[in-house]
Amino acid sequence: MTDFAIGIFSLVAMGGLVLGGLYVPIALILCSFVGVWAIKGNILLATKMLGLAANDAISSYFFGVVPVFVLMGFLVSESGMGRDAFDVANAMFKRIKGGLGVGTIAANTIFAAITGISIASAAVFTKIAVPELRRHGYGTRFSVGVVAGSSVLGMLIPPSLLLILYGLLAEQSIGDLFLAGLGPGLVLALFFGIGTVAMAVFWPGFVGRNLSADSEEIPPSELMRKGLPIAGLIALVLGGIYAGFFTPVEAGAVGTAGALIIGLLKRRLDWASLWRVLVETGMITAAISFLIIAAQMYSRMLAFSGVPAGFGNMVAGADINLLSLMLLYCLVVILMGMILDSGSIMLILVPLMLPVITSLGVDLVWFGIVTVIAVEIGLLTPPFGISVYVIKATLDDPEIALKDIFIGAAPFAAMMLVCLALVILYPPIATGLLDR
Repeated sequence: MTDFAIGIFSLVAMGGLVLGGLYVPIALILCSFVGVWAIKGNILLATKMLGLAANDAISSYFFGVVPVFVLMGFLVSESGMGRDAFDVANAMFKRIKGGLGVGTIAANTIFAAITGISIASAAVFTKIAVPELRRHGYGTRFSVGVVAGSSVLGMLIPPSLLLILYGLLAEQSIGDLFLAGLGPGLVLALFFGIGTVAMAVFWPGFVGRNLSADSEEIPPSELMRKGLPIAGLIALVLGGIYAGFFTPVEAGAVGTAGALIIGLLKRRLDWASLWRVLVETGMITAAISFLIIAAQMYSRMLAFSGVPAGFGNMVAGADINLLSLMLLYCLVVILMGMILDSGSIMLILVPLMLPVITSLGVDLVWFGIVTVIAVEIGLLTPPFGISVYVIKATLDDPEIALKDIFIGAAPFAAMMLVCLALVILYPPIATGLLDR
């Protein structure tokens, strides 16, 4: 059996194990080990090679960006900044048609700029926004759908855990990826806002017919008190990166310190909550470490087998243009999003596609943004749709079925498809801010 055939067999076996319910990183490690063993014909050599891959995966200084941004995200969530962002955004948009929905999107956009985890956004705003939306006459499906849709902004607007994962996989600058994610993230937030107003005007049966804006008036001084810490933290983290004051790792550490100070000043953090935040940060960091180790082993196996190079030659021989290749790639990503979580999709597809894309001279930062948008659409698609499941679990309301949340999120998934198409057709939306 040729090395190429062993690589293809390993991919097929990995797919079967994943569909059979095996945890994706374990399937990657197992198939990578067996594949390298079969290619090299020496189990000891295979063990040493994959051991080196594991060490190389997380020994880099830049891997430190993962725990600091995860910790910052949990501190921000625990300190109540999600509620503050919602209050500020609602005060800004409540006078327009569908304004509370637009306020929810704006709050999620603000929250995304200080925490890079979509699941955290979904959980926080399910508790905050859904009851308020329903109380003011918005439809149940729209109420859960706007939270599900806008929660995905957390993985696109920097700082983003998914962009960090891509940067580590593709060996790209985290700072460049953060800067590139800003334009598409704001475009997507704008689409969501305009779409919500349009639905409120032309599709009132879905959004709600008797919308009210009689929420309690918040004095300007109170809005200032709620908004300034959020603005300050965003300026500290993202401004520090873009101005060149901090590396992404340093910015994460500084942002974590800032979030901790804000939480303590607000008296929303105690010893119990701090311990819970530290434990959750450790668990997520360990899980991400395991994912990256598995991806590095998988990449080594693919390199030894020659599968990516073989795919590249097939693409060149078939004379497929870049647009057709990207559309096919995005279709595969979105379909995989129906059965896998976002991190697993990136682990499987990015190492496979990078050599092919690199050989075509494609900007890998732009490719990363396209990948993240396509992956995020999968967070809203059945049957997996992890954001939908998070909202369902957080609501704990038997009257709201998973079907209702998926239906409510469908218009926002459609808007994401439009945004994805724009970024593919006009790359400067993502790369325009980069100094190249």
